[in-house]
Amino acid sequence: MDGAVIGNIHAGAHLVLSQLPVVWKVIVITTTTMSSVVPVDLLAAATNPLYFQNLITTNASDPSTIALLSYNDTFRNNVLGENATARRLYNLDWQAFHEMGTYNRKTNSIYVTSNYQSLDNPINVTVIDLGNDYAFSSTRYTNLAEANGGTNWYPPGSTQDNSTTPPNLLFCDEGDFDRYSGLVSVDPSTNESTVILNSFLGRNFSSVNDVRQHPETGDIWFTDAPYGFWQNFRPKTQIPSQVYRFEPATGNIQVVADGFIASNGLEFSPDLKTLYVTDTGAQQSLVGGLNGTRPASIYAFDVVDGRRLDNRRTFAWVENGFPDGIHTDTQGNVWAGCGDGLHVWNEEGRLLGKVWNGVESNNFAFIPGGVLVFSNAQLWIVEGIKAVGREICRDFGVCE
Repeated sequence: MDGAVIGNIHAGAHLVLSQLPVVWKVIVITTTTMSSVVPVDLLAAATNPLYFQNLITTNASDPSTIALLSYNDTFRNNVLGENATARRLYNLDWQAFHEMGTYNRKTNSIYVTSNYQSLDNPINVTVIDLGNDYAFSSTRYTNLAEANGGTNWYPPGSTQDNSTTPPNLLFCDEGDFDRYSGLVSVDPSTNESTVILNSFLGRNFSSVNDVRQHPETGDIWFTDAPYGFWQNFRPKTQIPSQVYRFEPATGNIQVVADGFIASNGLEFSPDLKTLYVTDTGAQQSLVGGLNGTRPASIYAFDVVDGRRLDNRRTFAWVENGFPDGIHTDTQGNVWAGCGDGLHVWNEEGRLLGKVWNGVESNNFAFIPGGVLVFSNAQLWIVEGIKAVGREICRDFGVCE
């Protein structure tokens, strides 16, 4: 039974859902004052440890402030542009906006996964309607236990261009004690779901985390991390935290990178020559908070022949929280959700600026002319930006 409606509720209501797929609507939008670009004096920050504390403040119990912090003129002039503004759309008492952020043209909606709460209240999929002033609904799909990252899914034989509407979404399913972790395809028009992959040659993944499909080869690249075990809904991990490449046409699967504590977000550069992978090992345990001596890093790899990785190197280290979801724009800049909002670096790893909201922001989604920021209980929007996400042309059919 798919799409069982349980009625309309107001923003802030907290529900414990049954195992059946359900849908509910939230139509209340909350906004805050528009934010303009704030310049950061890096020389002052270099000799004043309290500089950033005095730059801007927020009430962490009710985040309402969002600021565009420019660490470099490139961020203000070329990434954001002079017309960029930011505001908060929602502030809920449950964490509807956590991961993924994939657009589907059939439904004109962005698909986001909620944060994990408990096995009695599993992860649901939040559907943001771009044609209805960002109103959203929530649902679950059969064969999808605990969804996390995701992307658009073009099966073998499909053409990845802006004339084709992707038939399916591809979810990273973290699994649970009864169901294996893997990749699940969902057609959002029919709610039909299909398991694409749920083992490495018979070995059980830990908790598949994030995924990208190579736009030329069609191969699926994904990460696996022990979050299900750390959050007590998966068995003890029996396989390293690694990056994989899967050929959906042949079934061939290979490990392409290892050496992570928690391989998390991944993304290609716009020329497809570099793969960026985040390691959120600083959150090695959900007990006791962050471990500042563990990785909060983005690593860069050369992509060789579209099939393997070489020349691993540190691209960036995050000073606030850890880098989670990651995307690139068509200029080659690298964006990541971090402990205080979005951080943006150029191709050389220089921090250009932040979309700062003072709270953990696990992921985000580019839309034409803007970006949606997911901070679990909050949804924010930055509008009027110059930057264009790497996949905007393919997904939206809006090309430069």
